[in-house]
Amino acid sequence: MRLCLNFIFYLSSFLFLLTACAPQQTQSVLASVELTPFLTSTQSPTSPAEMVRTPEGLVTADAPLPSPTPFTYTVKRGDTISSIALEFGVSMDDLQAANPEISPNAMSVGQVLRIPSNPDNPSGEPTPTPVPFTIQQIECYPTADKGMWCFVLAHNDFLDFMENLSAQVTLVDTDNTTVASQTALLPLNILAADTSLPLTVFFPPEIPFDARPKVQVLTAIRLLPNDERYLPATINNTLVQVNADGRSAYVRGVVLLPGPARDAAEIWVAGTAYDEVGHVVGVRRWESKAGLSAGGNLPFEFMISSIGGTIARVEFAVEARP
Repeated sequence: MRLCLNFIFYLSSFLFLLTACAPQQTQSVLASVELTPFLTSTQSPTSPAEMVRTPEGLVTADAPLPSPTPFTYTVKRGDTISSIALEFGVSMDDLQAANPEISPNAMSVGQVLRIPSNPDNPSGEPTPTPVPFTIQQIECYPTADKGMWCFVLAHNDFLDFMENLSAQVTLVDTDNTTVASQTALLPLNILAADTSLPLTVFFPPEIPFDARPKVQVLTAIRLLPNDERYLPATINNTLVQVNADGRSAYVRGVVLLPGPARDAAEIWVAGTAYDEVGHVVGVRRWESKAGLSAGGNLPFEFMISSIGGTIARVEFAVEARP
Protein backbone atom coordinates (compact mmCIF):
# COMPACT_ATOMS: atom_id res chain seq x y z
CA MET A 1 0.00 0.00 0.00
CA ARG A 2 1.51 3.23 -1.10
CA LEU A 3 1.21 6.13 1.28
CA CYS A 4 2.31 9.66 0.87
CA LEU A 5 4.59 9.91 3.87
CA ASN A 6 5.24 13.64 3.75
CA PHE A 7 4.98 13.86 7.49
CA ILE A 8 5.85 11.16 9.97
CA PHE A 9 4.89 11.79 13.51
CA TYR A 10 6.18 9.72 16.37
CA LEU A 11 4.59 9.25 19.73
CA SER A 12 6.96 11.04 22.07
CA SER A 13 6.07 8.96 25.04
CA PHE A 14 3.53 6.40 26.03
CA LEU A 15 0.87 8.51 27.66
CA PHE A 16 -1.12 6.72 30.28
CA LEU A 17 -2.83 3.55 31.31
CA LEU A 18 -6.37 3.88 32.61
CA THR A 19 -7.23 1.16 35.07
CA ALA A 20 -10.37 0.57 37.14
CA CYS A 21 -9.85 0.61 40.86
CA ALA A 22 -11.86 -2.49 41.68
CA PRO A 23 -11.48 -5.01 38.84
CA GLN A 24 -8.07 -6.63 38.99
CA GLN A 25 -8.44 -8.65 35.81
CA THR A 26 -10.03 -5.99 33.65
CA GLN A 27 -7.99 -3.31 31.95
CA SER A 28 -8.08 -1.08 28.94
CA VAL A 29 -5.65 1.53 27.73
CA LEU A 30 -6.01 4.87 26.03
CA ALA A 31 -3.00 6.33 24.30
CA SER A 32 -2.98 9.65 22.48
CA VAL A 33 -0.74 10.65 19.60
CA GLU A 34 -0.35 14.40 19.17
CA LEU A 35 0.22 15.41 15.55
CA THR A 36 1.12 18.66 13.86
CA PRO A 37 -1.68 19.30 11.34
CA PHE A 38 -0.59 19.35 7.70
CA LEU A 39 -2.42 22.66 7.29
CA THR A 40 -1.89 25.19 10.09
CA SER A 41 -5.18 26.19 11.68
CA THR A 42 -5.92 29.53 13.29
CA GLN A 43 -8.49 27.92 15.57
CA SER A 44 -7.46 27.09 19.10
CA PRO A 45 -7.98 23.63 20.63
CA THR A 46 -11.23 23.00 22.44
CA SER A 47 -11.03 24.30 25.98
CA PRO A 48 -12.04 22.17 29.00
CA ALA A 49 -15.03 24.46 29.55
CA GLU A 50 -16.24 23.80 26.03
CA MET A 51 -15.80 20.05 26.43
CA VAL A 52 -18.05 19.89 29.52
CA ARG A 53 -20.72 22.12 28.01
CA THR A 54 -23.93 20.22 27.25
CA PRO A 55 -23.85 19.44 23.52
CA GLU A 56 -26.67 20.78 21.38
CA GLY A 57 -29.14 18.01 20.61
CA LEU A 58 -28.71 16.07 23.88
CA VAL A 59 -32.04 15.19 25.47
CA THR A 60 -32.78 13.76 28.91
CA ALA A 61 -33.66 10.10 29.41
CA ASP A 62 -37.28 10.91 30.23
CA ALA A 63 -37.79 13.21 27.22
CA PRO A 64 -39.76 11.42 24.48
CA LEU A 65 -38.04 11.33 21.13
CA PRO A 66 -40.08 11.65 17.95
CA SER A 67 -41.27 8.28 16.63
CA PRO A 68 -39.40 7.59 13.40
CA THR A 69 -41.29 6.58 10.30
CA PRO A 70 -40.06 3.21 8.98
CA PHE A 71 -38.24 3.59 5.67
CA THR A 72 -38.38 1.10 2.81
CA TYR A 73 -35.90 -1.06 0.93
CA THR A 74 -36.26 -2.65 -2.50
CA VAL A 75 -35.02 -6.24 -2.66
CA LYS A 76 -32.08 -6.79 -5.04
CA ARG A 77 -30.70 -9.96 -6.56
CA GLY A 78 -28.79 -11.98 -3.96
CA ASP A 79 -30.55 -10.42 -0.96
CA THR A 80 -31.70 -12.61 1.92
CA ILE A 81 -33.75 -11.69 4.96
CA SER A 82 -30.65 -12.09 7.14
CA SER A 83 -28.41 -9.96 4.92
CA ILE A 84 -30.99 -7.15 4.84
CA ALA A 85 -31.43 -7.30 8.63
CA LEU A 86 -27.63 -7.14 9.06
CA GLU A 87 -27.30 -4.20 6.64
CA PHE A 88 -29.81 -2.06 8.54
CA GLY A 89 -28.91 -3.19 12.05
CA VAL A 90 -32.26 -4.75 12.95
CA SER A 91 -33.12 -8.26 14.06
CA MET A 92 -34.66 -10.77 11.64
CA ASP A 93 -37.69 -11.07 13.95
CA ASP A 94 -38.29 -7.31 13.86
CA LEU A 95 -37.83 -7.21 10.09
CA GLN A 96 -40.29 -10.07 9.54
CA ALA A 97 -42.75 -8.52 12.00
CA ALA A 98 -42.70 -5.30 9.95
CA ASN A 99 -43.38 -7.31 6.76
CA PRO A 100 -45.77 -10.13 7.76
CA GLU A 101 -47.11 -10.51 4.24
CA ILE A 102 -43.70 -11.40 2.79
CA SER A 103 -42.23 -14.90 3.04
CA PRO A 104 -38.52 -14.69 3.90
CA ASN A 105 -37.84 -17.78 1.77
CA ALA A 106 -39.68 -16.50 -1.28
CA MET A 107 -38.66 -12.87 -1.69
CA SER A 108 -38.50 -11.62 -5.25
CA VAL A 109 -36.36 -8.92 -6.80
CA GLY A 110 -38.21 -5.61 -6.69
CA GLN A 111 -40.27 -6.34 -3.59
CA VAL A 112 -40.41 -3.43 -1.15
CA LEU A 113 -39.72 -4.13 2.53
CA ARG A 114 -40.49 -1.86 5.46
CA ILE A 115 -37.37 -1.41 7.59
CA PRO A 116 -38.17 -0.73 11.26
CA SER A 117 -35.70 1.93 12.40
CA ASN A 118 -36.84 1.81 16.02
CA PRO A 119 -38.37 -1.66 16.66
CA ASP A 120 -40.34 -2.36 19.83
CA ASN A 121 -38.93 -4.57 22.54
CA PRO A 122 -40.07 -8.05 21.35
CA SER A 123 -39.40 -9.77 24.69
CA GLY A 124 -41.53 -7.40 26.72
CA GLU A 125 -38.87 -7.34 29.44
CA PRO A 126 -38.36 -4.04 31.29
CA THR A 127 -35.47 -1.95 30.05
CA PRO A 128 -32.91 -1.31 32.83
CA THR A 129 -32.22 2.28 33.81
CA PRO A 130 -28.81 3.13 32.32
CA VAL A 131 -25.91 4.26 34.45
CA PRO A 132 -25.38 7.91 33.49
CA PHE A 133 -22.35 8.79 31.43
CA THR A 134 -21.24 12.15 30.09
CA ILE A 135 -21.73 13.00 26.42
CA GLN A 136 -19.02 15.50 25.52
CA GLN A 137 -19.89 16.19 21.90
CA ILE A 138 -22.21 15.19 19.06
CA GLU A 139 -20.82 15.39 15.52
CA CYS A 140 -22.63 14.35 12.33
CA TYR A 141 -21.16 14.38 8.81
CA PRO A 142 -23.15 13.92 5.57
CA THR A 143 -21.61 11.64 2.94
CA ALA A 144 -21.46 12.09 -0.82
CA ASP A 145 -24.15 9.43 -1.36
CA LYS A 146 -26.58 11.27 0.99
CA GLY A 147 -25.90 9.10 4.00
CA MET A 148 -24.70 10.44 7.35
CA TRP A 149 -22.17 9.39 10.00
CA CYS A 150 -22.76 10.46 13.59
CA PHE A 151 -20.24 10.33 16.46
CA VAL A 152 -21.36 10.75 20.08
CA LEU A 153 -18.32 11.18 22.32
CA ALA A 154 -18.98 9.39 25.63
CA HIS A 155 -16.90 9.84 28.78
CA ASN A 156 -16.76 7.54 31.82
CA ASP A 157 -16.73 9.67 34.98
CA PHE A 158 -16.68 6.67 37.32
CA LEU A 159 -13.72 4.87 38.89
CA ASP A 160 -15.00 1.57 37.52
CA PHE A 161 -15.19 0.29 33.98
CA MET A 162 -18.46 0.59 32.09
CA GLU A 163 -19.74 -1.70 29.35
CA ASN A 164 -22.52 -1.90 26.78
CA LEU A 165 -22.84 1.85 26.32
CA SER A 166 -25.41 2.92 23.74
CA ALA A 167 -27.41 5.98 22.76
CA GLN A 168 -30.36 6.64 20.48
CA VAL A 169 -29.54 9.08 17.68
CA THR A 170 -32.59 10.61 16.01
CA LEU A 171 -32.16 12.82 12.95
CA VAL A 172 -34.70 15.60 12.38
CA ASP A 173 -35.12 17.99 9.48
CA THR A 174 -35.60 21.76 9.57
CA ASP A 175 -39.27 21.28 10.53
CA ASN A 176 -38.22 19.07 13.47
CA THR A 177 -39.76 16.06 11.70
CA THR A 178 -38.03 12.75 12.34
CA VAL A 179 -36.00 11.51 9.38
CA ALA A 180 -34.43 8.38 10.90
CA SER A 181 -33.44 6.93 14.26
CA GLN A 182 -30.81 4.34 15.13
CA THR A 183 -28.72 3.13 18.05
CA ALA A 184 -25.09 4.30 18.31
CA LEU A 185 -22.56 1.90 19.85
CA LEU A 186 -18.95 2.00 21.06
CA PRO A 187 -16.20 0.40 18.96
CA LEU A 188 -15.30 -1.62 22.10
CA ASN A 189 -17.43 -3.41 24.68
CA ILE A 190 -15.95 -1.46 27.60
CA LEU A 191 -15.04 2.11 28.50
CA ALA A 192 -12.29 2.59 31.07
CA ALA A 193 -12.43 5.05 33.97
CA ASP A 194 -11.86 8.70 32.97
CA THR A 195 -11.76 7.71 29.30
CA SER A 196 -13.61 8.93 26.22
CA LEU A 197 -14.68 6.91 23.17
CA PRO A 198 -17.20 7.77 20.46
CA LEU A 199 -20.49 5.97 20.03
CA THR A 200 -20.86 5.55 16.28
CA VAL A 201 -23.77 5.09 13.87
CA PHE A 202 -24.23 5.34 10.09
CA PHE A 203 -27.51 6.40 8.51
CA PRO A 204 -27.93 5.06 4.97
CA PRO A 205 -29.27 7.29 2.16
CA GLU A 206 -31.23 9.37 1.77
CA ILE A 207 -30.65 11.79 4.63
CA PRO A 208 -31.14 15.56 4.16
CA PHE A 209 -27.86 17.45 4.18
CA ASP A 210 -29.05 19.73 6.97
CA ALA A 211 -30.50 17.01 9.23
CA ARG A 212 -29.81 17.63 12.93
CA PRO A 213 -29.21 14.97 15.61
CA LYS A 214 -31.06 14.48 18.89
CA VAL A 215 -29.28 12.07 21.26
CA GLN A 216 -30.61 10.15 24.24
CA VAL A 217 -28.60 7.80 26.48
CA LEU A 218 -29.98 4.25 26.35
CA THR A 219 -27.76 1.76 28.17
CA ALA A 220 -24.60 1.60 30.26
CA ILE A 221 -23.57 -0.91 32.93
CA ARG A 222 -20.87 -0.50 35.55
CA LEU A 223 -18.54 -3.48 35.46
CA LEU A 224 -18.49 -5.68 38.54
CA PRO A 225 -15.19 -6.19 40.41
CA ASN A 226 -13.06 -9.17 39.34
CA ASP A 227 -14.90 -9.58 36.05
CA GLU A 228 -13.03 -12.32 34.17
CA ARG A 229 -14.38 -11.57 30.71
CA TYR A 230 -11.63 -9.02 30.01
CA LEU A 231 -7.86 -9.18 30.39
CA PRO A 232 -5.27 -6.48 31.13
CA ALA A 233 -3.65 -5.13 27.98
CA THR A 234 -1.64 -2.06 27.03
CA ILE A 235 -0.47 -0.42 23.82
CA ASN A 236 3.13 0.58 23.13
CA ASN A 237 5.44 1.70 20.28
CA THR A 238 2.68 3.61 18.50
CA LEU A 239 3.47 5.25 15.15
CA VAL A 240 1.14 7.47 13.13
CA GLN A 241 1.80 8.51 9.52
CA VAL A 242 -0.56 11.11 8.06
CA ASN A 243 -0.84 11.55 4.32
CA ALA A 244 -0.30 14.87 2.55
CA ASP A 245 -3.88 16.17 2.74
CA GLY A 246 -4.32 15.18 6.39
CA ARG A 247 -7.51 13.23 5.68
CA SER A 248 -6.18 9.75 6.42
CA ALA A 249 -3.46 8.16 8.51
CA TYR A 250 -1.64 4.86 8.73
CA VAL A 251 -1.18 3.71 12.33
CA ARG A 252 0.67 0.86 13.94
CA GLY A 253 1.70 -0.28 17.37
CA VAL A 254 2.05 -3.26 19.69
CA VAL A 255 -0.45 -4.76 22.14
CA LEU A 256 1.19 -6.08 25.32
CA LEU A 257 -0.37 -8.64 27.68
CA PRO A 258 1.32 -8.91 31.10
CA GLY A 259 2.69 -12.24 32.27
CA PRO A 260 0.35 -12.97 35.21
CA ALA A 261 -2.73 -12.74 32.96
CA ARG A 262 -4.36 -15.59 31.09
CA ASP A 263 -3.88 -15.97 27.35
CA ALA A 264 -6.12 -13.80 25.16
CA ALA A 265 -8.16 -15.31 22.34
CA GLU A 266 -9.36 -12.02 20.87
CA ILE A 267 -7.89 -8.51 20.71
CA TRP A 268 -9.63 -5.31 19.61
CA VAL A 269 -7.88 -1.98 19.06
CA ALA A 270 -9.93 1.18 18.47
CA GLY A 271 -8.47 4.30 16.89
CA THR A 272 -10.26 7.66 17.16
CA ALA A 273 -9.19 10.59 14.98
CA TYR A 274 -9.76 14.19 16.13
CA ASP A 275 -9.37 17.45 14.24
CA GLU A 276 -7.45 20.50 15.46
CA VAL A 277 -10.35 21.74 17.62
CA GLY A 278 -11.01 18.38 19.26
CA HIS A 279 -13.96 17.14 17.20
CA VAL A 280 -14.17 13.44 16.36
CA VAL A 281 -13.69 13.02 12.60
CA GLY A 282 -13.08 9.28 12.23
CA VAL A 283 -13.17 5.92 14.01
CA ARG A 284 -11.68 2.55 13.09
CA ARG A 285 -11.55 -0.81 14.90
CA TRP A 286 -8.88 -3.44 14.30
CA GLU A 287 -9.60 -7.04 15.34
CA SER A 288 -7.43 -10.11 15.79
CA LYS A 289 -8.34 -13.68 16.69
CA ALA A 290 -4.77 -14.90 16.31
CA GLY A 291 -4.44 -15.14 20.09
CA LEU A 292 -1.93 -13.55 22.44
CA SER A 293 -0.03 -15.48 25.11
CA ALA A 294 0.43 -13.98 28.56
CA GLY A 295 3.70 -12.05 28.59
CA GLY A 296 3.66 -11.73 24.80
CA ASN A 297 2.99 -8.94 22.32
CA LEU A 298 0.93 -8.58 19.17
CA PRO A 299 1.63 -5.97 16.46
CA PHE A 300 -1.26 -4.14 14.79
CA GLU A 301 -1.61 -1.77 11.86
CA PHE A 302 -4.53 -0.17 10.04
CA MET A 303 -5.69 2.93 8.18
CA ILE A 304 -8.01 5.52 9.71
CA SER A 305 -9.75 8.14 7.59
CA SER A 306 -11.39 11.46 8.38
CA ILE A 307 -14.87 12.27 7.17
CA GLY A 308 -14.57 15.75 8.67
CA GLY A 309 -11.49 17.97 8.87
CA THR A 310 -7.76 17.41 8.96
CA ILE A 311 -6.55 14.77 11.42
CA ALA A 312 -4.67 16.44 14.27
CA ARG A 313 -4.73 13.75 16.99
CA VAL A 314 -5.28 10.00 17.20
CA GLU A 315 -6.22 8.15 20.39
CA PHE A 316 -6.11 4.39 20.90
CA ALA A 317 -7.93 1.99 23.22
CA VAL A 318 -7.47 -1.77 23.51
CA GLU A 319 -9.64 -4.62 24.72
CA ALA A 320 -8.50 -8.23 25.32
CA ARG A 321 -10.72 -11.21 26.01
CA PRO A 322 -9.84 -14.81 26.93
